[in-house]
Amino acid sequence: MQRARRLSGAWKGLIRKAMQYADIIIDISHERLDRSFQYRIPEELCPSIRIGSVVAVPFGNGARNRQGFVVGLSDEPKLPEEKIRDIVSVNEKKVPVESQLIELAGWMRQHYGGTLTQSLSTVLPVKKKVQRRKIQPREPEAERAEAEKLPRKSDGTNGSLASDDAVPPLNTAQQNAADTFQKDYENGVRKTYLLFGVTGSGKTRVYLEMIGAVLAAGRSVIVLIPEIALTRQNIERFSERFGDRVAVLHSRLSDGERYEVYERAKRGDIRIVLGPRSALFVPFSSIGLIVVDEEHETSYKSEQVPKYHAREVALQRAKMADASVVLGSATPSVDSLLRVKNGEYQMLSLPQRVKERPLPKTTIVDMREELKAGNRSMISSLLREKIAGRLERQEQVLLFLNRRGMAGFVSCRSCGQVIKCPHCDVSLHQHRDGILRCHYCGHNEPQPKTCRSCGSKYIGGFRAGTQSIENLLQKLYPKARILRMDADSTKHKGDHDRILSQFAAHKADILLGTQMIVKGHDFSDVTLVGVLAADLSLHGGDYTGGERTFDLLVQAGGRAGRGERQGEVIVQTYQPDHYAITAAAKADVNGFAERELAYRSLLRYPPVAHILLVQIFSGDPEEGQAAAQEIHAVVAAEKGKKLSVAKPTAGMIAKMKDRYRFAVYIKAAEYDALVGVKDVIEAHTKEEPFAGRFSRTRVFFDFDPLGMF
Repeated sequence: MQRARRLSGAWKGLIRKAMQYADIIIDISHERLDRSFQYRIPEELCPSIRIGSVVAVPFGNGARNRQGFVVGLSDEPKLPEEKIRDIVSVNEKKVPVESQLIELAGWMRQHYGGTLTQSLSTVLPVKKKVQRRKIQPREPEAERAEAEKLPRKSDGTNGSLASDDAVPPLNTAQQNAADTFQKDYENGVRKTYLLFGVTGSGKTRVYLEMIGAVLAAGRSVIVLIPEIALTRQNIERFSERFGDRVAVLHSRLSDGERYEVYERAKRGDIRIVLGPRSALFVPFSSIGLIVVDEEHETSYKSEQVPKYHAREVALQRAKMADASVVLGSATPSVDSLLRVKNGEYQMLSLPQRVKERPLPKTTIVDMREELKAGNRSMISSLLREKIAGRLERQEQVLLFLNRRGMAGFVSCRSCGQVIKCPHCDVSLHQHRDGILRCHYCGHNEPQPKTCRSCGSKYIGGFRAGTQSIENLLQKLYPKARILRMDADSTKHKGDHDRILSQFAAHKADILLGTQMIVKGHDFSDVTLVGVLAADLSLHGGDYTGGERTFDLLVQAGGRAGRGERQGEVIVQTYQPDHYAITAAAKADVNGFAERELAYRSLLRYPPVAHILLVQIFSGDPEEGQAAAQEIHAVVAAEKGKKLSVAKPTAGMIAKMKDRYRFAVYIKAAEYDALVGVKDVIEAHTKEEPFAGRFSRTRVFFDFDPLGMF
């Protein structure tokens, strides 16, 4: 053991000695974050220097010392030695929030790939011109009085906020969850909690109690909410409870408005920020809690380099800040459920709706039988009847069109059979050349003209849109007031709120929409939810299809019956016996997770194992293909690392914006093994002859991808 320690110490000493130079950014608010300057690290400072360190360096002609931040380390000088100046000192006492964010960017670059500049651009707020509003600072007495009042204040149960006297107390389960968190927090225990509550159980109510305790301790809070769930109701609940201490970030803010929120957070003018994944990087100096609401949502995964998952980055930032993390969902991800099972997270449960309201009754409609009966429309006879009844009683209806996974897979409408890869148990994807391809292993076969199972001619890709369904509804129910909510109807700022406000005010009878209507909304007059084409998301061509389907169906059904009247859900599907659909009809989270994890384990899919997708983009198809084959060979040569690598395949969309796309999928039991493979590939692609031969090709990385490339 002592010998191992001596070797370890010697190895660390060699690393420190080798890292003789540091890349330093002087002005981190500048738009050109890649404008760094190289300095020499004196030997006595080597043990103290790391990514994010705050240093003093001579800068400018007058060699005046300036504060800078270390953003890179190397053993290679970029300039002649005589032109490189030494770092003067390291400030280890004062660690500004920017230092923590830069360190976080270094962690992201290591774990997700890309350049450090790309990670810095994601993490650091970049200064933009903005017309500032004058904000009056609060008196210290007002701060203390508000902090004392926060843990005692409470909100309503259905988005309608009332005075303190009118607010009902927390129910037993809510109180237990809040008390568990607060006791741990007061005792200095920082954990990750999974708040699992059925739809309508009052998770937001519990968040508010937890946040109040953290603010009373003098620390700040970040609340992550998927963009589609960032509704007026959420904002009102937090604003009513915490006043002007709350700020909101969302995609419709200008760069200047976004930067102003960052500056207010840095000054301490605000203490809570709500928003999508970018809110994770608000420069709070003392974070006490990060809440990830709807933690199962795929929108937390970035599609831009670095392709990070906000849930994982939240855990890392909380670790750096000595903060707690609360993950909330009615349909927890199988990843989080597995971590609960392994003891990494603590479960907090809300098993009932507020006021013990019953969950809605769910009926599964077999659309194959509808086809046999001559009904070829998207609305079953049962759903038509149920909608008519709700309209007569002046109750409201939500109709959810499950478009996720719509394009690409081929199925039979007579028997429900989907053409799958014989090796990977995912659906084959339809390409324009008439070939069906698997994007995990490269298997391909011609598209059949009739169903191989039942011989039906009703086989092919599935096409449907909200506008065509809206037209059908108008013909079936000419007196009904219909609102449509999809990408086309929400193009402009304020469209989401306008549509939802009209529906909440009962200015419409039916709300038809895509995924954006099924998350986080609370309409007390909705008693019927219809799910159109429930099984489309089962066949997006990737391993997450079952989980995505289960989540969507449970979340959609949860919109029904949140008021005083019983709710009902009609689920239309061509695969009524699939375990994701039958489990969703019963809201059986644990039963679904058990089946899904068994499937993932059998085929070594995340979270049981891990996947690295190497994405290759090229302006030349032959060059891109050759680059993909060389990367495959490099990975295959990594002996002894317990990796499996599939042969290169064209992307699901083989060409986009004049760039040809290729993919190499790599599996490993341990995530760190894939990080090591990523490092090997990065090193190989930066060196000659690869960089010279493949000058029109770019390589990116996606760990545990949540969709098809």
